[in-house]
Amino acid sequence: MVQEYVSPVRVHKYPFEMVMAAYERRFPNCPQIPVVLDCSITEDSWSSDDSQRDTTRRCQLNVEAPYLLKKMIGVDYVYFIQKNHLDLKSRFLEIEATNETFATRVGVVEKCKYYVHPENSDWTCFELSALLDVKNFFGLESTVEKIAMKQYAANIAKGKELIESFMMEVHADGIKELTPWTAGDPHNNRELRRIVSRGTEPLSPRPLAETRQQSIPGMWSLIVFITLQYS
Repeated sequence: MVQEYVSPVRVHKYPFEMVMAAYERRFPNCPQIPVVLDCSITEDSWSSDDSQRDTTRRCQLNVEAPYLLKKMIGVDYVYFIQKNHLDLKSRFLEIEATNETFATRVGVVEKCKYYVHPENSDWTCFELSALLDVKNFFGLESTVEKIAMKQYAANIAKGKELIESFMMEVHADGIKELTPWTAGDPHNNRELRRIVSRGTEPLSPRPLAETRQQSIPGMWSLIVFITLQYS
């Protein structure tokens, strides 16, 4: 059975460009999301006018579970693929995350979007939806679904706290406001691009650390995966 989770629309009382600068602070890892060990960029490109960016990351997560449970499921790390499309001209970010580990047994698709508040151009909205499809899990499909969706709903609320924390870092770096992408102003657009990508240009792929075991399907890895984002 497919389970769906749809979050209420969340509002950040900051302009879109500032939220994007804060959002990028979570990569490749951060203390606020300790379960994420690393995120390696596998594809990254900007349009010639610096208005659009497409990024693919492969992220490595630690399985936080007792030793005996790790032995039982035979996994130390799990992986997911995240694809982002940032449009600075139209002022939105679309995110899609899918699981790589245990994909034959469980399918997770999470879609998020940041966009300008329709009634206040200085605020940014965030919305999220997620689909969980437990295809075959040793007869425990219903149990896995209930545990996973409960954990997901409990943790997604932390996302607003993360943006606030990262925004404090942005302000501490002296960035108080950002001019939106503007046609005919390549200097500003280039500077905006630099800030929302944290000055790392070009963003070259960086291999993940070697793992001690290959990942295989496990119930705990499912729970870890769907609670990591806090988007």
